[in-house]
Amino acid sequence: MLKIVTKLALLAGVVLASNAQAQEINLIMALPSPTLTFSAPFIAQDAGFYAKEGLKVEDRNLTGVASTNAVIAGSADFTVGTGATFVRAAANGQRLLAIGSLVDKPLVELVLRKDVADAAGITENSSLEDKLKAMKGKTIAVQGIGSIIHAMQRLTARRVKLDPDNDVRVTSMDPPAMLPAMMAKQIDGFATSLPFTTEPVYKGQAIMLASGPGNDMPEYSPMDYVVLYTRPEVCAKERVKCEKMARALKGATQFIVDKPDEAFAILQKRFAQMDQGLLKASWASVVKAHNRSSMVTLKGLENSQKFSLDAGLLEPKDVLKDFNGLYTDEFMK
Repeated sequence: MLKIVTKLALLAGVVLASNAQAQEINLIMALPSPTLTFSAPFIAQDAGFYAKEGLKVEDRNLTGVASTNAVIAGSADFTVGTGATFVRAAANGQRLLAIGSLVDKPLVELVLRKDVADAAGITENSSLEDKLKAMKGKTIAVQGIGSIIHAMQRLTARRVKLDPDNDVRVTSMDPPAMLPAMMAKQIDGFATSLPFTTEPVYKGQAIMLASGPGNDMPEYSPMDYVVLYTRPEVCAKERVKCEKMARALKGATQFIVDKPDEAFAILQKRFAQMDQGLLKASWASVVKAHNRSSMVTLKGLENSQKFSLDAGLLEPKDVLKDFNGLYTDEFMK
């Protein structure tokens, strides 16, 4: 009888364990754009890092600051927004909690159509200042008004004493639409992340005006550029969600750094319509920007804030003096 009871108990334990394992946690992740900047969440989804943690994550593409707004409103559980957007939200009283920093260098670039550059008398070898002055009177597409991409365009304009509100025309556009619009001469250039900026330069259709990966803005590194964050109450009330998301995305980030070729083989399926040579050219820069530790740092957040401040998207009176309570490293240890 004892043996029968023991077997039944063991069987019950197996059934309970199987049921527990089968109970996935459903989450919504807001993604600001379909660029290589967000390689870690793409890998977490496609390489099974979410599944390994028992997470069923639904990705929603919400351009620019819309992804942060979705988390604030409660229609998304997490986002991987930029540190600059995260800090500006806090400065406006919308305090979120950063639990990871997946990329710690700015992965944003600004390109200008080749014929426009020729008319302005600038080339790839011109000084950064001369190239940036060529923005005057031009129409530049950005990926979301108020986003870090917009901040990049504003910051570079201000660097050469241009008024970003009056000397440059700005329009918002999704990254895949930028190159076709530029080639149709609807816009003169655009700012976004790799690989969309790589393609026109690679094909000789544009020149690079400024590049974060190209170290044109060293004063802003290290920067918490791709930050995993949520509402504070999510980690307080449902800690397991933050633990599992952190493990999944840290695992994906380490996979990118340690096994870049394997990661590229998985990611390239998401960019199947793009020339694989230029995609590969972008990938080398993207890998170097990933933060293997995935930890948020005070310096990284301070530089993120400086980026917005220098771009004129954050008023000096709104600058945060204290970042306490806005980030934690406990989930990435």
